[in-house]
Formats: sequence, structure tokens, C-alpha cells
Amino acid sequence: MNKSTLALAVAVGVVAQQAGAAGFIEDSKATLGLRNFYINTDNRSGAADPSRNEEWGQGFDLRFISGYTQGTVGFGIDAIGLLGVRLDSGGGTNGNVSANGSPGSAYGGTVFPSESNGEAVDNFSSLGLTAKAKISQTELKLGTLQPKLPVIVTNDGRLLPQTFQGGQITSGEIKDLTLIGGQIEHVKGRNSSNNEQMSIGGASARTANSNKFIYAGGDYKITKDLTAQYYYGNLEDFYKQHFLGLVHNWAIGPGVLKSDLRYFNSSDDGLNSNTPTYYSSGNYNSTPNGKGKVDNNLYSGLFLYTVAGHTFGGGYQVSNGSSDFPWLNQGDGSSAYLTTDSQIAKFARAGERTWQARYSYDFAKVGVPGLTAGMVYLHGDDIDTRSPASTGSSEWERDLTVGYVVPEGPLKNVGLMWKNATWRTNIPGQRDQDENRLIVSYSIPLL
Repeated sequence: MNKSTLALAVAVGVVAQQAGAAGFIEDSKATLGLRNFYINTDNRSGAADPSRNEEWGQGFDLRFISGYTQGTVGFGIDAIGLLGVRLDSGGGTNGNVSANGSPGSAYGGTVFPSESNGEAVDNFSSLGLTAKAKISQTELKLGTLQPKLPVIVTNDGRLLPQTFQGGQITSGEIKDLTLIGGQIEHVKGRNSSNNEQMSIGGASARTANSNKFIYAGGDYKITKDLTAQYYYGNLEDFYKQHFLGLVHNWAIGPGVLKSDLRYFNSSDDGLNSNTPTYYSSGNYNSTPNGKGKVDNNLYSGLFLYTVAGHTFGGGYQVSNGSSDFPWLNQGDGSSAYLTTDSQIAKFARAGERTWQARYSYDFAKVGVPGLTAGMVYLHGDDIDTRSPASTGSSEWERDLTVGYVVPEGPLKNVGLMWKNATWRTNIPGQRDQDENRLIVSYSIPLL
């Protein structure tokens, strides 16, 4: 039993002894989230198999969030139970079986984990527990975590969400300042039941891993409309990363202009600086295969103006340095805190310059509450590649989203969403893609 597991077991024991205390039960909440998820990805170029990935499943997300026991130090416990049931994933369309039936090398397909023959499992599940303690405005959590911070972002883009294992402390003792720090030891991917160690894109799969990611930082509200951020993250033996952010909301005329400025500085750590199996993708100065140590500076700005249900937006991002931008578990169905993190691509390759345009509309303004629609277009160019003739490659993506949440009646709060994406590129070895996702969701309060 490792140290974190032992500490969690002790903490759960303490909470169990005090579970009857007022506050623990009274302030508890339990919900059952239901998500029916269908995805179809059409690989439209290249000769490799498969040319199409398609999966459909039903997800169940049961959550219990306790209150705190009374006293100077309050104790509590949270739990999350996840179950994914396969409805359809046959014919080698799960993304981990080739057209001739040969198994793939990945842990799982697009949505589900894989059997030894590469085919999707019938179902997969996991249980996560989180012990917590609170004193004044400071809270400690140990166990299953789902942080959403600039240097570590939980992905929830498939049937079931990604989760992490570790500890985190959050403090709001100082007015207008929120401080957060923690350490992660394992991650469970969105298409997995198992906790694995962590890595980045480019590193040797199942060989180069780390079980230590530390992070710390804070948000400071300079004014009610202006927030400054700083965060630091370090994946041992892979990379160190500093983040600076500034978010401002400014009332202009009848609407509000939101500006979101971000800067990341990422550099190598430990084995990543000299061991090929730990190298990052996108570094074309170190080795002919396009891998090397992490070296990246990324700047971005996104501006959104909202008025009368309309939101107009535009942004620009620059990825400088000799490697791609690194993020935790890059390449394993993960998320990065980028204004360009889109349905298919991230737009964070070495040398890449990306501009984007956005538009969305809330139809409640014309008497149809619950109906929303949006469009995003991104175009990146000047991408570095290992082939001098191909350096300066480009990519673009167009994402369309239509969503509806039933506002009243017997189906109140049932959500329907269609997400369509088109991605095109001339980067060597990459395949153009068209993708559709259909999602039906509903949350049932139990407590």
C-alpha cells in the first residue's frame, strides 16, 4: 500500500466515526448523471486503416458530496461511481482495431477500453473516493480529484470523465485571493478503468512515465471585473511549466467585452533533457525523428463581445520554441488550457501561429429558452516539421455546436447536443477528419 492510499484509508476511517454528526448528512448531495454518447470520426485521407471510427454508449455518473462534521476541523467524504455500457462498437470501428481485424496497440478505442484482441469491452466501471477536511476557508482533499486549472485540466469530452489520484489544498483565507496546490500520482483516462502513471506526447508509450505531478498557484481579483492568475506545474522527468493569465470583463455600450490573455513557459525536466524515450514531440533541433526536450513559449489572446444573446469573438495564439506545447498526458484523450483546444485539434505545434473567429447565439432572446448554437473557425500555419520541405505546414478546423435543454415539463433539464467538426491539414503523416457527436444527457438529484 503506497503512502497516499494509506493516508486515504485513515482519513476515511476518521470520517466514518463522525458520519452521524450534524452537517455531514444535512449538507450532503447525491446525483445520478446520465449521458448517451455517439461519435463518428471519418478519416478522409491516407491509406491506413481504419478509415472510420464509430462508437455508441450509455454512461452513468453517480456522485455523492458530503457536508462537513461539526467542530474546528470539519471532515467529509465524496464518492464518484462511473459505469459505461457499450451499445455499439462492432466491425472494427472502435479506433483500436484495423480493418483486417488486427488489434491496435492502444489501451482503448475512441470511447471504450479494449480487450486483448483490440475490440471494445462490453462495459467498464470505476469507483473513486475523496476524503476531505476543512478549517476556516482552507480545504484539503485526498483521493480522487478532477481539477480544472491552467496547468492541469480534467477532460470530460467522451462518455465518462477523466479522473486523477492525489491530494490538493485550496485556501481562501485572504480576501479576493484563492490559493491552490497539490500533487497527482496517477490518472484514469476517459476510456479506461485503470489508474496509470503520467506522460506526454512523443514519449515512449508504457515505458516513459512519471507518478509525480506537482502544481501550485492562485487567482487574485484585482477588481470585481479583473482577475490575475499565476500557476506552476512540474511533471517529474518531463517538463516544468509557468503560467500567467489575465481575465477582464468590460461593459461597453449594451454589451460586455471579455478579454482573456494567457502565457505559458515550458521547459525540460530530468530525463526529458537527455533520454530519448522521455523526449517530447515536435522538437526538430535534437533528433531527425522530430523528438527532443521540451522547449516552448505560448502566447494567446481571446476577445469575446456579448450583446442581446449574440457573442462575437476573435483570438490569436503563437507557439514559439523548438518543441510542441506540452500538457499532462498529452496524446491520451486529455485537455489543455488553451483557447485553441478544439473538438479535434489543439493548434499548439512548434512554430504554429493560429487565428480564430467565434460566434454563438442564445435563442432565449427570441423566445426559445434552452436553445443555443455556435461556430468556431481556427487556422494555424508556419508549423515546424522534421521535413524541411514541409516546414510551414498548416491546419484548420471548423466546429459547429447546437444544444437544447428542455426548460419545463416532464422532460425538464434533458439536454440534447450535436457537435460537428471538420479538420484539414497538409502536415506529413496526418489525416483529414470529419467528426460528429450526438449527446443526450440528464441529471437526477437523489439527495
